[in-house]
Amino acid sequence: MSTAFPPETTPAIAPIWSDAQREADFSVWLARLAPAHGLVIDSLRTASADASFRRYLRVDGTQGSYIIMDAPPDKEDCQPFVKVAQLLHQAQVHAPEVLAWDAAHGFMLLTDLGAQTMMQVIKQDDPRANQDLYLQAVDALIAWQIASTAGVLPAYDEALLRRELELFPDWYLARHRGVAVEGEVRRTLDQTFAQIMAHNLAWPSVYVHRDFMPRNLMLAPAGADRRMGVLDFQDAVYGPITYDIASLMRDAFLSWEEDFCLDITIRYWEKARKAGLPVGDDFGEFYRGVEWMGLQRHLKVAGIFARLTLRDGKPQYLADTPRFINYIRATCARYRELKPLLRLIERIEGLVVADGYAFGRI
Repeated sequence: MSTAFPPETTPAIAPIWSDAQREADFSVWLARLAPAHGLVIDSLRTASADASFRRYLRVDGTQGSYIIMDAPPDKEDCQPFVKVAQLLHQAQVHAPEVLAWDAAHGFMLLTDLGAQTMMQVIKQDDPRANQDLYLQAVDALIAWQIASTAGVLPAYDEALLRRELELFPDWYLARHRGVAVEGEVRRTLDQTFAQIMAHNLAWPSVYVHRDFMPRNLMLAPAGADRRMGVLDFQDAVYGPITYDIASLMRDAFLSWEEDFCLDITIRYWEKARKAGLPVGDDFGEFYRGVEWMGLQRHLKVAGIFARLTLRDGKPQYLADTPRFINYIRATCARYRELKPLLRLIERIEGLVVADGYAFGRI
């Protein structure tokens, strides 16, 4: 849930290795690749880390810079990244090309999509100034969805939806908030989760990126074509068409007023319909689908961010928790069947006086 290739706005920092043997294996691998790609080994520096165990390095070459993925194979499976990268290229979506891959050690040489993310140029105080950026993102999303074929990517089915939803009670409620998930709390969650899954699985399936948001979209360099680069796609699945547009407009790290969300979502829906994608003929119905899908995502992400803090020692992610709670509350307030979840969350967050639930502490 982060950008793989950030801009180089800070001084170059040589990568630090905690495992001497892994560092030695990497040095041998990089030296072997250097002649074919004109790599300048001394230019190796840190690019970024993300919410997983992957990290990214940047190295110069005679034809420009390259990105190196460092993904320990005992912690990260690179096969999905390689597979989805190929699918994106087949769909004419601008994505990193895998130039070399040492599967045994988890090292990968990639093309570098540039130095600027969409997130870094967004004008948060002037939504309309960002319309062109979002429409470029919409074009990339539609190209990706048009290429969809069943049976190629894992299914975003009821089992996966449920596993993701359970991150909220397991990590956000129980471990982060100290709430005993039992009794009326458990019943409310079970009933609401069943409704969320039913609503979301009613939509036709396409390729789903699962983190399609400005931090993972790269601007094309000046003079290049308008195609926006797409990163962080290794968790792609085949699931509800409502997911990625919900992810784009209800960002994990950025919030917009509803009029701007509606504007871009309508434009996406119109383009998608024209392209023959299964978004339906009623925008109101589609927008409701996007809201329900966004609710599932925000419950999941609240759980993930709590887990990143409590298990992985990355507390910076929880700073965005209020954004998710606001998203969740706004959607729940709109739909009568979601009011029990709204009341539950507002009590947990201390937004109303508790009078119906007894919360046990762990």
